[in-house]
Amino acid sequence: MAQVLGLFFVAFILNFIWEEAHRVLYVSYQGGDITQLILLRAALVDAVVITVLFGPLLFFTRGKRFLWISMLLALAFAVGLERFAFATDRWVYQPSMPLVPFLGTGLTPTIQLALLGVLAFYIHSRFCKAMDIPLTHPCE
Repeated sequence: MAQVLGLFFVAFILNFIWEEAHRVLYVSYQGGDITQLILLRAALVDAVVITVLFGPLLFFTRGKRFLWISMLLALAFAVGLERFAFATDRWVYQPSMPLVPFLGTGLTPTIQLALLGVLAFYIHSRFCKAMDIPLTHPCE
């Protein structure tokens, strides 16, 4: 359980930094200003998603194949979330947001969960190794 919480914590910190850095690529959230509370909530949701998708890797012993599966699931979830957000007018991109061809989603939100999920998993694994905490997964 402590390893899962550790992964969640790392994912939350990374996502909050990401959200803060990328807020300039958005016009609004639900027609209003993008506040610190909105960024904190977004980082929290992102950390939960990453923990759900990458957390099981803490207990698998089958190699890096599951890491790729988690990355693809995170990418698919992000695309679905972005498409839902457009359909419901949850947020609006600035014209400077680079778009993914054929998907029409913003590049940075599309890659965020997969990229930060792998990074959070890697950082957490390195921390556990440095602290001599045994890991069951071979993705170190």
